[in-house]
Amino acid sequence: MNKIGNIPIVYEDNWLLVVDKPAGLLTIPTPKKESRTLTSILHAHPCHRLDRETSGLIIYAKGKSTQKKMMQEFQYRRVKKKYLAFVQGYLNQNQGQIKNPIEGLTALTKYKVREKKKDFSILEASPLSGRTNQIRIHLKQIGHPILGDTRFAFRRDFKIKAKRLCLHAQSLEFMHPITGKFIHLEAELPQDLKEFLQTH
Repeated sequence: MNKIGNIPIVYEDNWLLVVDKPAGLLTIPTPKKESRTLTSILHAHPCHRLDRETSGLIIYAKGKSTQKKMMQEFQYRRVKKKYLAFVQGYLNQNQGQIKNPIEGLTALTKYKVREKKKDFSILEASPLSGRTNQIRIHLKQIGHPILGDTRFAFRRDFKIKAKRLCLHAQSLEFMHPITGKFIHLEAELPQDLKEFLQTH
């Protein structure tokens, strides 16, 4: 797999660049104006964001006009996103949806239990609205915070300690904003999350 500055490239053409972001790297600078971000490494235009602690697929555009068109696809909810999340405990239902508003705005997350482990569950989560930190907030609200989440949960909430937020943007589906081609992309779990599963 090709890389840019150690960032794996999952898909690339004349207009788009999709990479597998490592956990711990900002997408864009915060008000602190960090110099090293994913955007500064790629020298491209982000079409959406992932939290610093989240790993996985993120789409960049090579030009401003393509960025605008791709962001419209997100705005009109035509991009399908699936995340893998390791969450505290066991859910009552193997699949369902969370409809709680976030900051007064409607928000909907669908989830499906993929596997039950000792004291935690592996979920597939799909945010159908694009609120900031939506999956993290929704799962905390229903009593199943994501392992390693120290922003929306407390360390004492967890029976299992994780070194980082156990959330990975696993797959994307969308129509290419320029060519109209259907794109389906996946990124396997990063090594640190694989090792976490092996030891828990």
